[in-house]
Amino acid sequence: MRNAFIEELVLLARENKQIALVVGDLGYSVIEPFADEFPERFLNAGVSEQNMTGMAAGMASEGYHVFTYSIANFPSFRCAEQIRNDVDYHKLPVTVVAVGGGLAYGSLGYSHHAIQDYALFRTLPNMQIAAPGDPLEVRACMRYLVANPGPSYLRLGKAGEPCFHSEIPELENGRWLKVIEGSRPDRVLLSTGATMAIAMDRLQQPAYSGYSLSSMPLWSMSAKQCQFSMLRQLNEVVTLEDHLLDGGFGSWLLESRSMCEQGMQNPLAQIRPIALDAEVCGSVGSQSVLNLFGGLSIK
Repeated sequence: MRNAFIEELVLLARENKQIALVVGDLGYSVIEPFADEFPERFLNAGVSEQNMTGMAAGMASEGYHVFTYSIANFPSFRCAEQIRNDVDYHKLPVTVVAVGGGLAYGSLGYSHHAIQDYALFRTLPNMQIAAPGDPLEVRACMRYLVANPGPSYLRLGKAGEPCFHSEIPELENGRWLKVIEGSRPDRVLLSTGATMAIAMDRLQQPAYSGYSLSSMPLWSMSAKQCQFSMLRQLNEVVTLEDHLLDGGFGSWLLESRSMCEQGMQNPLAQIRPIALDAEVCGSVGSQSVLNLFGGLSIK
């Protein structure tokens, strides 16, 4: 996903002279293609993520679309006040790019576990969450974010994620992307972020025989109401996310259903969230081991 991000950023920056990249003294061996081609639009803010975000907000107020880039919680939780007050409040085109969402850096411990970030960003009213499920969804998210500039959070995996689409999809905020059409289309596995591979594994289990698989790369506070059109067609939705249950994607969809059901006599689809158990918060291990320990993966 990291490579797809930087490759697409370079392509977009060739067409859009206002795209800039600011890093927090990391990303080297990944960000060089942008830094080498656009040195005047590349800044290293050093190990100073809060200043990085304030700088990005200032540049955005002058017409730039700024991408801030760092690992997991560093450009997000460490900069929560600046993102809330400087970026989201003023509706500025700053995209916070977090590499290693979920437990991708699980071997480095809790400081690198990005498992509460959805809870932070989905409470910001102007924030667009972009959580691609594969490298082609990364490219699609990048195109959407540049075409629709504003406060946004791009949550990437680390490296080596497989592609599940045959081409770059077209995206809309809150729209489900069909990945696999099952024999029981009224039952859907709905994944956001890099849990697509885990969803694929679950489809091989007897309990999920015939389920369809969809992805939700783009979602936000403003996209809740538009979930009605999908939820009214289904009997069951199982959500998958490498995030804690509280404040996560499954909780967001449950809130969306509750909002859409107001005044209705017949209930919408049942929603069953599958997320990480909070026990992983104190654990150290590889991503695969911690996903299994946290109850997200099943093998």
